[in-house]
Order: sequence, then C-alpha cells, then structure tokens
Amino acid sequence: MAERLAASLLPAASPSPSARRATVAAAAAASFPSPCSARAGLRLRSRQPLLSHSQKAAGRGRGVRVVRCMAASDAAQLKAAQEDIKELLKTTYCHPILVRLGWHDSGTYDKNIEEWPQRGGADGSLRFDAELSHGANAGLINALKLIQPIKDKYPGITYADLFQLASATAIEEAGGPKIPMKYGRVDVTAAEQCPPEGRLPDAGPRDPAEHLREVFYRMGLDDKEIVALSGAHTLGRSRPDRSGWGKPETKYTKDGPGEPGGQSWTVEWLKFDNSYFKDMKFLSQLPSEEQKEQDLLVLPTDAALFEDPSFKVYAEKYAEDQEAFFKDYAEAHAKLSDLGSKFDPPEGFSLDDDMSTAPADEKTEEDISFVAVAPSPVAPEPEPAAEPTPEPVAAAITTATADDNNGAAPQPEPFVAAKYSYGKRELSESMKQKIRAEYEGFGGSPDKPMQSNYFLNIMILIAGLAFLTSLVGN
Repeated sequence: MAERLAASLLPAASPSPSARRATVAAAAAASFPSPCSARAGLRLRSRQPLLSHSQKAAGRGRGVRVVRCMAASDAAQLKAAQEDIKELLKTTYCHPILVRLGWHDSGTYDKNIEEWPQRGGADGSLRFDAELSHGANAGLINALKLIQPIKDKYPGITYADLFQLASATAIEEAGGPKIPMKYGRVDVTAAEQCPPEGRLPDAGPRDPAEHLREVFYRMGLDDKEIVALSGAHTLGRSRPDRSGWGKPETKYTKDGPGEPGGQSWTVEWLKFDNSYFKDMKFLSQLPSEEQKEQDLLVLPTDAALFEDPSFKVYAEKYAEDQEAFFKDYAEAHAKLSDLGSKFDPPEGFSLDDDMSTAPADEKTEEDISFVAVAPSPVAPEPEPAAEPTPEPVAAAITTATADDNNGAAPQPEPFVAAKYSYGKRELSESMKQKIRAEYEGFGGSPDKPMQSNYFLNIMILIAGLAFLTSLVGN
C-alpha cells in the first residue's frame, strides 16, 4: 500500500470558529483529491493527537492529527509506469500480447459468484504458474517477462492494475480509442486463489455463436459488447505453436515487426482500426475453402459475427462506421477490465482526473496541506451573522476582510513563503517549513508581521555598548 502524509506540521494561528469547523470537517472527510484526492478516493487513517509547540505554549488543548492516504496502487507510480509501457511498445511492438494479458486476467469473471476472489476478474492472478499454465494462456509467460521489470521498478502498484494499464495503453498507442479506465484493483496473494481453467473463450467450439454468448453472458456482457470486443483482433497474430490456429507465417508477418511469423487477422496488424470487420465481411462472403487459402486468419468465432443475425447487426455497423466501433469498444473494454475486480478505494480512481477543474466542495492536493486541529472543550463563542466560505491557502489559514468577518478589523494576510521567493515556482513544503521556523524564531508568526527587526535591534545594541565602552576607556 502506498502511503503519503497529507498534513503539514504547522497549524493555523487563531482561526475563526467557522474556519475551525471547516478544517475539522475537512480532516474527517472520507476522501481527498489524488494522490490524496476525492476523485482518487484515497481513504484517511489518523494517528493519535499530538500537540504542537505553539499550542503547548498557548495552553490550548487542540491536537494535531497526521492523516495518511492509502490505496491499492499509487497514482503517481501508475502514471510513470504508463510512460515506461509506451517506451516498451515502441521498441518491442508487443501491443497484441499486452492486450491479451489484460483480457485474460479479467476474462475469468463469473457474475454468478459473489465472493472475491472466487468470482474471478482482474485480480493479478495470472502472474501465478497455476493460471499461466491454462491452455488458453499459452505464450502469456512472454508478456509477463516484458512487464515484470516495470512492476519491479514501481512496487507501489498492483499486478491487477498493471495488467489492465498495459492493455489499455497498448490499444491507445496502436491508434485506438481512449479507454475510460479506473484503477485501485487489489491483487490476490496466493496461487490457491486463481480461478479454475475453462472460463476463457475457445477459438473453435462446436457452436461458435452459442459459445461466445455462454462465456461473455457469464461475465454480464451483451451481444453488442461481444462484437465490439472481438474487434480487438485487428491487432496481433495467431501462432500454431501456441494456440494451434493459423499459419506459421504469411506475407504480412514473415518480416515482423517484432518476432516474425504467425497469421494475422488484418494486413496492418499493429494498427487499431475497424479493418478487422471490413476484412471479415469480405472473407465471410467467400467459400470456406477459399477462406483457408487467404493469408488472413478467420477463426470459427470470427465467422460467427457475420453469420449470427444478432451479431451481424453490430459487425456490419462497425465495418461501415469506425467512430461507432471506437465508442462501443472503449466502453466494453473498460467494463471488462472492471468486472469482478475489488477496488481500494471502492470507487477506484482515474489517472485522467484534472484537479484544476475539481468542484468547489472537492479540495485539491494543495488545499489539504494542513494539520487537522481537534477543538478543545472551550466555552462556546458567538456565531457571526454570516459565515464566509473559507478559502484554503498554503497552510490552510483562513483569510477574511472586515465585511465578511462581521465588522471586525481586517485580519493580516497569511504568510506564504513562495510570495517572497525570487523565482516564479512554488517552494517545496520542506523549504516552507524551514522559512516558517526561522521566521518564528525571530518573533514572527504565520498570521502577523514582526513588530520590529530583532536582528537590527541587536546590532544597534552591540554598537551602542561598544561606543560606551570606548568612552569609559577614554
């Protein structure tokens, strides 16, 4: 579990009653922005209250809680891993096998089983030999070898998230649609938790259309989603030494890219588009003997898409309308990746959340860089006539004007270290803390300027003593 501190160590000085209530309420909220985010849904764990030095000196009984955020995978590491996956795709052309890796980890889901992980789904179980050895997973050991160095580099992410991240990224990098993915999947921890063999599709069943429905209906998918997902065969090749299907090589695969050989469904088998449906439509009109003579692969389950009346409606549509195919495929891929998964946080989180557009009631990461102060039992203070909405700043210090402070005198502007820096970039939190500590050491505080320059006063005093000493000596 990736853990991060979501609090600074300097409390706000003398906040108003409404500001204290807002601060405590924010600290008690169930989630914060990513990586401690409301969108990422990272849950909070609090330590025992601690008293800051300034609070002890003031005799105020408020405690400081250090809040930690936790999730199955760390969002920052997932983003970094995605960049590494993109580089891997550029050098190895492994798009098809990474898509297959993600699908085969998630495609074991059974909607009729409620318990996790018995129900299957994307849970990282495919990393165990017990599942890798299933007949439908032949060759996926090569995908695991490709992806394992990335997992070793980013230990803060789960296998379940990494497999699905690699699959979606491969689709997008091949020219496919943007997949609306979410992350936070929990991994199984032992080989005993792997699903039984036989849940994945078979390429040559007795009744292909019925077989596809049996497998995908079990996962809660419908005919449209079955056909849309079948369109992923626009990528990749089938190798007879792995699946028992296809030719050893064709004119489209004999020179690679990547490892040569195998038989592809499409001519450009590293480009994601709707050419699979166009080619299958053309080939389905040929006699079976002529189909076998072609250099493009047609499995029984592929032919079923243009033979079954219900499937054919969608297959014909996607052959003519790539935009419609991309839209339906993206939705179906995301759904397949989610089904059966156990998420932490339960709602998952997206890598595409734009924190700059978060709603007003969702605090951004900068908004929560504060210490949650638990109120001590003090006498109730009078309520202002109208409560202003507090605006979070560097250390969650609330500012106010005379108009929104019930006629009281204006409060001094809070100290923000970056305001006094020479560059335009924000200072790091550690540097802010050092500046604040030095500032307080000279008698200042975050909410009011120093009344005098102590250093200058000391220098004047020393100079005066030296002058008097010289006079006495004379």
